[in-house]
Amino acid sequence: MKDVKSSNVAHIEEIMSLIPHRYPMLLIDRVEDIEPGESAVGVKNVSLNEWYFQGHFPGRPILPGVLIVEAMAQTAAVAVMRNISGNDKSVFFMSIDEAKFRKPVVPGDVLKLKVTKERSRGTVWKFKGEATVDGTLVAEASVTAMIGDK
Repeated sequence: MKDVKSSNVAHIEEIMSLIPHRYPMLLIDRVEDIEPGESAVGVKNVSLNEWYFQGHFPGRPILPGVLIVEAMAQTAAVAVMRNISGNDKSVFFMSIDEAKFRKPVVPGDVLKLKVTKERSRGTVWKFKGEATVDGTLVAEASVTAMIGDK
């Protein structure tokens, strides 16, 4: 059996083994270019079938900005958990700083979520996140999280 942690990509099965999120709150489909504890790129395929489009601007569906930031945080959590051994820890979102939403994200878009560690001290980690669609910056934020017991 292949050691998934040696791969540079985390598919949905590994993502679900690393973070506790499940439908409807699991917002990333794949994580690429993982440098454990340092950086990663999450991928979210935006589909009209998503639950939030029923009420977020019906007739002109737009992915809520707060869910883009949550997807950044989930991507960062995968990068952090790839660096942690054992299965008794989880990553808990603590804060959002400097969030900016630049362009709407709509069904059919492929959202790329690049997160890079700014710093870590003990169990607290801070990541800078940038979300792009077709290479265009659509959102950015810094997210802070803490590693704790499940």
